[in-house]
Amino acid sequence: MVDTKQEIERKYEATAEEAGPSGRPDLPGLPELTGAGPVATVVSRGVATLDATYYDTPGRRLLADGITLRRRTGGDDEGWHLKLPVGPDTREELRAPLGDEVPAEMATLLRSRVRHDPLRPLAHLHTERDRKDLVDADGTVLAEVSVDRVTARRLAPGESEPARWTEVEVELAEGRGHDQRLLDAVEVRLRDGGLHRADTPSKLAKALAETERAAGAVESGGGGPGKPAKPGKPAKTARQVARVASEPRRPLRADDVVLDYIRRQIDALVRLDPAVRGDVPDAVHRMRVATRRLRSAFRSYRKVLDRSVTDPIGDELKWLAGELGVERDREVLTERLQGRLAELPEELRRGPVRERLHHWSHGRRDGARATVLGALDSERYLTLLDTLDALVADPPLRRDATKPAAPVVAKAVLRDYERLAGRMATALETPPGPDRDIAIHQARKAAKRVRYAAETARPALGKSAKRFARRMRAVQDVLGDHQDSVVAREALRQLATQAHVAGESDFTFGLLYGREEERAAARERELPDLWAETARKKHRADLES
Repeated sequence: MVDTKQEIERKYEATAEEAGPSGRPDLPGLPELTGAGPVATVVSRGVATLDATYYDTPGRRLLADGITLRRRTGGDDEGWHLKLPVGPDTREELRAPLGDEVPAEMATLLRSRVRHDPLRPLAHLHTERDRKDLVDADGTVLAEVSVDRVTARRLAPGESEPARWTEVEVELAEGRGHDQRLLDAVEVRLRDGGLHRADTPSKLAKALAETERAAGAVESGGGGPGKPAKPGKPAKTARQVARVASEPRRPLRADDVVLDYIRRQIDALVRLDPAVRGDVPDAVHRMRVATRRLRSAFRSYRKVLDRSVTDPIGDELKWLAGELGVERDREVLTERLQGRLAELPEELRRGPVRERLHHWSHGRRDGARATVLGALDSERYLTLLDTLDALVADPPLRRDATKPAAPVVAKAVLRDYERLAGRMATALETPPGPDRDIAIHQARKAAKRVRYAAETARPALGKSAKRFARRMRAVQDVLGDHQDSVVAREALRQLATQAHVAGESDFTFGLLYGREEERAAARERELPDLWAETARKKHRADLES
């Protein structure tokens, strides 16, 4: 059984002046924290002894993403701990009981990072933790301050000489939210006491940095931790740094812009995997958007990346988006139908409409959820992630890739815009009915592609690309609402049929169907003026300038 909590903490260490020459850099003494914001008293909780073994892949995939996995004994929370970054000072911490193997649920959440690599012991940390509670005037615990004296050894590859240091952790108590003012007030006291924010994000990162620094010092002729390396080494490094800093930066190229965007979408895909598995709200939607943005970039920037390489990857991304789409489409449709139902006066809700909608949605949810998890657990998905990594490691560049970015990306955005213009013309010329519904849906997809292309171009084109993307978003929203109405009407037709067969009133579902028809018609009336404003020549000129 895995428990989850949100951990909000900051880490501090002594300044170089306070730390002393080496060995274990002892703190100058924890400053007085009473009176820091709402802190009325500081209550000692004694010293705990903690032993933790940290795990990672041979290539340290977890550490690279700010993730830590450890098996810890001692203290009141011994067991397996998995920490996933959420935001500044914030991580999601999952805990599972002690056991010899990594808990299966934790291993599953790490699959998008670990893939086929083994998880092996990376470092062992022994910590003497002096714990103190910060308490307000009402006796409520606000935060815990820990003075940790750490001894760390690297286990892979091969054991190392131990590294020793002392640090302070300030962690908000559960239920305090992100009490920025309390953390800031405590930080002022700690800074005045000679401490500063730790340079490394975790004890593991600190342990590896310290043990590898010590090993490097020994190999380069130093005498071990804290002893200087051979004379002249730092001066050489400084000259190298100065030379690199003085070199002129090359102009921004098209591949810089496109590959940076692609890397960010791949990162989003991998980062959202645990959230999708954990059924976090909106996670499926955001992961699906990442797949779409990747496919769009491959198509829009085909003059930068060779489509003979990216097209097969795009096909796999389309597969993944489709598997995710079953769940996402259900979420969107359920939210829309529930909202429309809530708008109706009570006297117009005939029969058990809420219950029927609930059962209909949850019946679809089980199958959709199984589809999503099946896709994420498949070899096909892991192969896709590996293929995306290989793409950015060795990108299939075309001739335009090394050209200045601005003209190349502007041309790509405008090319997609012309495609959208053709589809909008078809949609506006098609008489109302199923054919127009299809034409509007095709225009919606084209508008989304133009928007994504413009978002990709922002580093090169700046505000003009941002404005262009915003206009495309406005068009996309109207087209999307129309398409959602088409889908909602089909669902309402099914619900009305089910209600009728069950001997229930189908009046309410029919009423909602009519309102969706009216909404779609209103959106169709908006389109000509909206598109006329969007298609003005000055907007294109703004992008080209």
